[in-house]
Amino acid sequence: MPRNNHHDTRRPQRRKDVLHARGGHRGDHFRCASCRLDVPLAAPGTAHRNHCPHCLTSLHVDRKIPGDRAANCRGRMDALGIAVRPDGEWLLVHRCAACAALSTNRPAADDNPLSLLRLALAPLTAARTAGRALLTP
Repeated sequence: MPRNNHHDTRRPQRRKDVLHARGGHRGDHFRCASCRLDVPLAAPGTAHRNHCPHCLTSLHVDRKIPGDRAANCRGRMDALGIAVRPDGEWLLVHRCAACAALSTNRPAADDNPLSLLRLALAPLTAARTAGRALLTP
């Protein structure tokens, strides 16, 4: 996962106070809605883990602020692609399988590099897209 060499130009992250476990109490892990991996909440490189480091799946639980748990649908958020900020930082683009809402999330340092690369290269695997990308100067 490429990162800008100038760490001082990265956007700062706020610490989020998030309740993960049922009943509103804090848990130390969550179970991935897709691959069923038990995922620890502590994530290197980010203040808030919001997706599985193995399959990159998330849940649609936040509305506007990370950790607000205000979204009603609670649908599975599938990783759709990678976006890149002007400073070179990668973002995961998720789409909710229930309501089709889009959101972006920072990758964590322990995210599976192969999963990230597959997602980044996915547009080039489609014949129509790949042909246009390769022929564009």
